[in-house]
Amino acid sequence: MTQSDLQCRFCKAPLTHTFVDLGRTPLANSYLPETALGKPEPSYPLHARVCAACLLVQVEDVVPAEDIFSDYAYFSSYAASWVAHAKEYAGAMIARFGLGPNSRVVEVASNDGYLLQHFVTAGIPVLGVEPAANVAQAAEAIGVPTDVAFFGVATAQRLRDAGHAADLIAANNVLAHVPDINDFVAGFAVLLKPEGVWTIEFPHLLRLMQDVQFDTIYHEHYSYYSLLVVARILGAHGLRVFDVEELPTHGGSLRVYACHEGAGHQPTPMLAALREGEAAAGLDRVETYAGFGPRVAAIQGALREFLATARAEGKTVAAYGAAAKGNTLLNSSGVSADSILFVADRNPHKQGKFLPGSHIPIRAPEAIFAARPDYLLILPWNLEQEIRQEMAQISEWGGRFVVPIPELRIVD
Repeated sequence: MTQSDLQCRFCKAPLTHTFVDLGRTPLANSYLPETALGKPEPSYPLHARVCAACLLVQVEDVVPAEDIFSDYAYFSSYAASWVAHAKEYAGAMIARFGLGPNSRVVEVASNDGYLLQHFVTAGIPVLGVEPAANVAQAAEAIGVPTDVAFFGVATAQRLRDAGHAADLIAANNVLAHVPDINDFVAGFAVLLKPEGVWTIEFPHLLRLMQDVQFDTIYHEHYSYYSLLVVARILGAHGLRVFDVEELPTHGGSLRVYACHEGAGHQPTPMLAALREGEAAAGLDRVETYAGFGPRVAAIQGALREFLATARAEGKTVAAYGAAAKGNTLLNSSGVSADSILFVADRNPHKQGKFLPGSHIPIRAPEAIFAARPDYLLILPWNLEQEIRQEMAQISEWGGRFVVPIPELRIVD
């Protein structure tokens, strides 16, 4: 497909403006068994563009969603801070919207039940919608009923007809994962009760740009959102944003509250303030999106220089967190297993495998205390504090942490 053939996945305008080109990389969550090493490994272009017409930042749909998400390696419950975030959300939504045993809460992309379990505990009927059967099984095991399906208009109609029309629908960190954004958003208009509320959490494009969070760009993330663009997309499907919160999660996220266009929920001052902030930052002008690439190249260069210096000095480097964002960072920077001993991760589904592209082995966190590396590179930098607390023992042998974004830092 040539650039002239590319169309915006929302408004279908031609895509001619580059945001950042990260070259060719494997899928960020395609962890490899040892038997796959030495065999050809598929890679795909990772080129983010911005639509000059609607300002949606997006990568090409090079791999069908079914190939990525039908059997998925990410289990939300292995991040303790994320589970705590979900519990806090449940309590806040129950209180704000008066949810009780006669309400229904649906989560789209419900993963392993990390969020809906808190509504179950409160006696509120729930349903998860999750395309990855292996992950949905984990949710069912903790008492979270889960429908294994990709969400869109057809799924929403089926669930509505089965009595699952929702007072509250949650969709956390899934908007980016949707290639057909119009069918996806239209489904919420179908499933949401007339006065129901849809909350959407997603990494804020403004923070991605300010803090050079380019490693959150990967094939599984088809699109990258501002409040401006989300409101535009929802509006095209009869839905209206009425409130927004700024969250610290994933390096800086938004929680958007939406309802039917004719619902009674009133817009909040926070919504107006955030719209003004995005406009002040220039997110309503395509020219603002130029110049991101050189800032990315500077971070990649700093990482390569750090690893080369450590190697020259005879220092050892291990990494923590076999996260998708880490794979974008390592692969787009040209880092391989020659520079990093291994990456530690709490998820047993990843242990014993190898990172895609770089082929760095994945081990349990205990391996860090056995290897005693001089440096521990934190790949999921959004969990820096949690990881530094968990791994504080590395100070006993003089080990130091390295955080690569928004600029490389070495910390004790």
